[in-house]
Amino acid sequence: MSTWPLPSATASHALLLATVNDLSTPCFLAPTIAGAARCVRDRLVIVLFSRLFNAGRRSRSPLASRSEKTRRRDGSGSVRSDSSAGVSHTECWDDIQRLLTYVYVQATAVAQELDNVLLQVDVLLRAIDEDLSEDFGKNFDVAIRIEGDYIPVPLPHSVMSLRTVWSKPGDHLFDSETIPGSPIVPGSNPSTYPVVALGGTFDHLHAGHKILLSMAAWIADEKVIVRVTGPFSARHEENNALLTKKDNRDVLESLPERIQGVRRFMELFKPSLFYDIVPINDVYGPMATDPNIQTLVVSKETVSGGKAVDRCREEKGLPPLKTFVIDVISHNSRRLDVEDVEALKQAKMSSTYIRQWIVSRQKRDTGT
Repeated sequence: MSTWPLPSATASHALLLATVNDLSTPCFLAPTIAGAARCVRDRLVIVLFSRLFNAGRRSRSPLASRSEKTRRRDGSGSVRSDSSAGVSHTECWDDIQRLLTYVYVQATAVAQELDNVLLQVDVLLRAIDEDLSEDFGKNFDVAIRIEGDYIPVPLPHSVMSLRTVWSKPGDHLFDSETIPGSPIVPGSNPSTYPVVALGGTFDHLHAGHKILLSMAAWIADEKVIVRVTGPFSARHEENNALLTKKDNRDVLESLPERIQGVRRFMELFKPSLFYDIVPINDVYGPMATDPNIQTLVVSKETVSGGKAVDRCREEKGLPPLKTFVIDVISHNSRRLDVEDVEALKQAKMSSTYIRQWIVSRQKRDTGT
């Protein structure tokens, strides 16, 4: 066991594990996330466990089988059950947006303060009726836990064998008796949809992208289609116009790099889904023609594009898509409060900012 907090930039790759018992803003995590972001140089993966994320099924891995033979108990001695169904994914759309955004903002703000803009931060949601893979802890230097926090999931040896540091929680009580949320209710909107689609450039994958991708996976049950803006091409003027407008496009990642980055993150966030990640070859892609797509995820800035897709589908006799909008900055009380909104504005989660930072760093290093 090591002393918390660790010195700055002590670890290359760190793993932070914690439980959340409701979908309110997890202020108790803020000090630990900030400390973790300060001590890591290259990558921070934050895993949030909750029975709210349960899908009502459990994998039959050897690790799970062993856990079912042992009654797991929390620190107070009360038995924790992992058999309850979680919340409705669609009904809790706003709550999960807020949760992910808050956690990302805490880490991103510290990284920018330390001028560590390229720090990779991944936030994962894990149910307690599923298990981490046996090699989940591979390539990490340290695991960060919160004192008094019991994780009701059998952690694999690759995680348990990591050097562990314990952080004191912020203002929070680990109360597992009452877990508010939006339960799955018969007759309401489906909790998830079989096929969800979204698109974007996804250059230098950052927290804003990851919230968008995470929310698409959150409401998907089988497949996510991700359309990535393609390279310059004489055949695709729309792509050319879009990429030409990008500031500092000389440091824009290549199409294969962007596709690989999206796939790596999506398969980490929700490995149970199938991901079809393809270049954008026309304005609408399969979203306008594929009858198997039910749902579209867009940012607030691209809502008009979603409406255009629906018009195209209508012309082809297809039903409109159910559209979900990423809109974390809102005065709606179910999203972020005033302080969170201001923090989000200060945390420059954009590819434009990252490319500008890279160019500035290059000029500084070369003395130009």
